[in-house]
Amino acid sequence: MHYLVIDNFRDGDPVPVYRRFRDRGRLAPEGLRYVGSWVTADLTRCYQVMECDDEALLEQWLAQWRDLVDFEVLPVLSSAQALAQVAERL
Repeated sequence: MHYLVIDNFRDGDPVPVYRRFRDRGRLAPEGLRYVGSWVTADLTRCYQVMECDDEALLEQWLAQWRDLVDFEVLPVLSSAQALAQVAERL
């Protein structure tokens, strides 16, 4: 399953997040895969796509960052997966 993880940096400050990332890495447990990320131009929010088969791994990872980031997590499908789900109704 893929997840869109929306990171809202606490107080709009990316510095503590990037400092921890520099010092400790992504802190993702084995089995949680980073797909890609994009940061808003004002550096207050990050959109990440993560992949895992066990949602508990995602929660474990989020716990490593919750002191610095407020998260919104959305399970997402690829466009091809979404098309397959609606194909019979087209």
